[in-house]
Amino acid sequence: MLLEVCWRGFSHWSMGICGGVCFLGIYILEEKAKKCSLPLKCLFGCLFITLNEFITGCIVNLLLGWNVWDYSHLPFNLLGQICLVFSLLWFLLSIVGFKIAAIIKSKIFSEKILD
Repeated sequence: MLLEVCWRGFSHWSMGICGGVCFLGIYILEEKAKKCSLPLKCLFGCLFITLNEFITGCIVNLLLGWNVWDYSHLPFNLLGQICLVFSLLWFLLSIVGFKIAAIIKSKIFSEKILD
């Protein structure tokens, strides 16, 4: 949501849920695809985020009519919910996401929990 507020000047609570699910996916990908190259992980991250954005958009924009976003004015869009430009942005943002996930994993969750 913070990125969206910085980008657009506002956000919607549904973007907090969507963004949380996206970061959780990035975190899981970081854990499961340790041996993959960063560009390949970013491709997976981009695809996951784009799919999540499409599902969220179909629910909040098309089904519920909340009009949180509309990419219909951008080229290569699908139902106005996803577009190539933002998918490329998700690829780049995945780089940051994977780095943050790795830091969280190593600094917070690497310590053993005592019984």
